[in-house]
Amino acid sequence: MTAFTFVDEPDTITPELHAHPLLGIDTEFIREKTFFAHLCLLQISTAEGIYCVDPLAGNPMQSFWEEAFEKTWVVHSARQDIEVIFQTAGAMPARLFDTQIAAGLLGMQPQIGYAGLVKELFGVDIPKAHTRADWSQRPVPDALLHYAVEDVEYLLPAYGLLCERLEKAGRKEWAEQDSQLLLDESLYDVDESQAVQRLKGARNLHGRRYSAAQRLAVWRETEAASRNRPRQWILRDSALLEIAHELPESMAALQRIEGLPGKLADRAGDKLLAIVAQSADDDNDYRPPAAPNERQKKLLKTMQTAVATCARELGISPELVAPRRELSAAILTGTRDSRVFRGWRRELIGEQLLQLL
Repeated sequence: MTAFTFVDEPDTITPELHAHPLLGIDTEFIREKTFFAHLCLLQISTAEGIYCVDPLAGNPMQSFWEEAFEKTWVVHSARQDIEVIFQTAGAMPARLFDTQIAAGLLGMQPQIGYAGLVKELFGVDIPKAHTRADWSQRPVPDALLHYAVEDVEYLLPAYGLLCERLEKAGRKEWAEQDSQLLLDESLYDVDESQAVQRLKGARNLHGRRYSAAQRLAVWRETEAASRNRPRQWILRDSALLEIAHELPESMAALQRIEGLPGKLADRAGDKLLAIVAQSADDDNDYRPPAAPNERQKKLLKTMQTAVATCARELGISPELVAPRRELSAAILTGTRDSRVFRGWRRELIGEQLLQLL
């Protein structure tokens, strides 16, 4: 078994971290019963050792975080890890290298898992026996700690091999650019005004019904964040959409909404009715996005062909070059702020796509 140090006083390892510019990072967290993810364990590998840091011990972490955030972090599929750490500590590392992104740019399986990457690079099988563990339990069982350690044991060796191959392919800067995009704080901020975008089916509503869905989604987001409970525990999507569709004007009508918990109607029924009523005063000219016409369909196909040709020449997945949804958005909404029109992609294929547009 790999040796590691369990740390329940994080600030005490600040000097050890100071000596290393590169940190392999992984997290264990729970979020099944909360709105915000709850960080339970932080695994760190350096060139000299591995640490399992306990953020639940209640001991100071300020100098630990300050030192850690100055480093380059090597993380596999980093988005969730960065999110939970940003929500916990309110900051992010200075630099990030995502080994999943790097692997994809070298032609490996898109979205390859950590175990798959380790198998690909080192021929080592990593068992995934504790994927549903309760990481908040204390003391942490030894079996869980050894499982957690495996998730950082190979990160720095993988970084070395991937960087070597990326350098040879002339793609290291690509991996660095794409990794750095995950340090955009707007990806992790709770923006109540955008809550309706996560509500499947809302975009198909018309006029006032869409306005009601917007307002209800904002209310649910605020409630979920303030109570730190999952959105669906506050009000299920299906019930929210039915309220927006039916536009109830009385408590009796509200209580007839299928899937609306009686306790919620008792506690917040008046508020929900007020939200529905307020939607009558909104600008109600919203219409669902029109389906693409034949010219737009043909253009999308032409753009996808160009992307596929480019990806084939590079030996990587077309989705890594330009996802279909980004191409569709460029055609249907005119947006030009997606990745394909920035950074390394712009010179490679973005300019060509802009000409087609």
